[in-house]
Amino acid sequence: MKTMQKLTATAITVVMLLGLGACDGMSRRGQNTAIGAGVGAVGGAVLTNGSALGTVGGAAVGGVIGHEIGK
Repeated sequence: MKTMQKLTATAITVVMLLGLGACDGMSRRGQNTAIGAGVGAVGGAVLTNGSALGTVGGAAVGGVIGHEIGK
């Protein structure tokens, strides 16, 4: 099971990094929000063993933190 979790976390990280390429035209605050949401989603997924609620919750919290840091 740990192998599946590592594979999932790696896949999410790769997709997140590729998606950040689309942040070219975004403001710095928007970039921070997107990065925070991505990191929060990965963290939430890892902490809750892949729970959808944990992933979404982590993305929401990470997005808010990234937005506030971008001020």
